[in-house]
Amino acid sequence: MRARLICCTGAFAYGLCIALISPYALAGPPMVKGAIPVKGTGTDLLNGAVVHSKETTPAGEIQRSTEIIELNGDLIGKLLYHVTTVIDTKKGTLTNTGDQVFSGTIAGSKPVMIHDSKFRFDANLTTGADTGSVHLSDHIAGPRVSCDLTVNGTGKNTEGNPTFSYVGTCKYGPH
Repeated sequence: MRARLICCTGAFAYGLCIALISPYALAGPPMVKGAIPVKGTGTDLLNGAVVHSKETTPAGEIQRSTEIIELNGDLIGKLLYHVTTVIDTKKGTLTNTGDQVFSGTIAGSKPVMIHDSKFRFDANLTTGADTGSVHLSDHIAGPRVSCDLTVNGTGKNTEGNPTFSYVGTCKYGPH
């Protein structure tokens, strides 16, 4: 009888401890409220692009394609990048716009999916300089977060894929 009482008391105490502690123990990294600075690097896997169409224009060319971008640093994951590339050979410029979806984590967060239809990347075809902006703000899944990033090209890797660095701010909570 005493063994049963100890077992029941022990089980009750264990259950009470789990009920009080587990929401914190199982929660993962704390969700930061407000804005956090982020930075990192990325690679545009251009050598795996799927080109859907190419159209010659009086100034150059318009190409529509799908690419994957790998992100490292505070944002870890992939971007599925549905891009319209406008090449103006007369001005020596290249502009990328379209839609992209980020799937990954932000500074150790739970996985998120966020859409961006406002990004823009500009490249000078003469100097090779390229810059851009990313506005991940349309929540799809995971914690509610949005990120505004500034992107600067850093060259190409050994496979010829464009590389870049990014800096910016991510904000948690409703927007």
